[in-house]
Amino acid sequence: MQRVCFLLKVRQERLEEYRERHAAVWPEMLAALSAAGWHNYSLFLREDGLLVGYLETEDFAAAQAAMAATGVNARWQAEMVPFFEALDGTGPDEAMKPLTEVFHLD
Repeated sequence: MQRVCFLLKVRQERLEEYRERHAAVWPEMLAALSAAGWHNYSLFLREDGLLVGYLETEDFAAAQAAMAATGVNARWQAEMVPFFEALDGTGPDEAMKPLTEVFHLD
């Protein structure tokens, strides 16, 4: 199982709405993530907008591709774009650049 961690930056003025949206993720989005192989997926948000994402999957590239092929992901990502800083024309899901793991303890 591959452990994946990534960072994004939520706009300061959108923090509360971002929290609210993630307290009520669409059931079809949750089902699509599970079906695409996203497991143990968590998001952590710091008050300055730093977002840390963590998930486990057999193959991150395949899990991303599976989500990219769904209509629900396209709709969700389109709604999420305004929440983030510095996406450089990409969607939030495309801006997830995995960090290099330097330590792990089971």
